[in-house]
Amino acid sequence: MLRPHPSLLRELVERCETLRRRAAFAGSERTRRQLEDAAYTLCVVTGTRQLDTALYVARHLLADAMRREPPLRR
Repeated sequence: MLRPHPSLLRELVERCETLRRRAAFAGSERTRRQLEDAAYTLCVVTGTRQLDTALYVARHLLADAMRREPPLRR
C-alpha cells in the first residue's frame, strides 16, 4: 500500500482543521470551496470518502510515521 508522505498529511490535516473552524464562524463561499478542495485531497490520499474518516486515518498514519522514524539528535 502506498503511504502519503507525513509532511503532506500534516499540511492537509492542518489546512482542513483551519478551514473547518473558519467556515464554522464566518463561512464565506470561498472558504467553503477551499474546505471542499482540501477535504477532497485528504480523502484521496487517505483512500477515504468522508472528511472525518480522512482526518482519523491521517492522524493514525502520522502517529505511525512518528513511531517508525527516530527523532533527530545531535
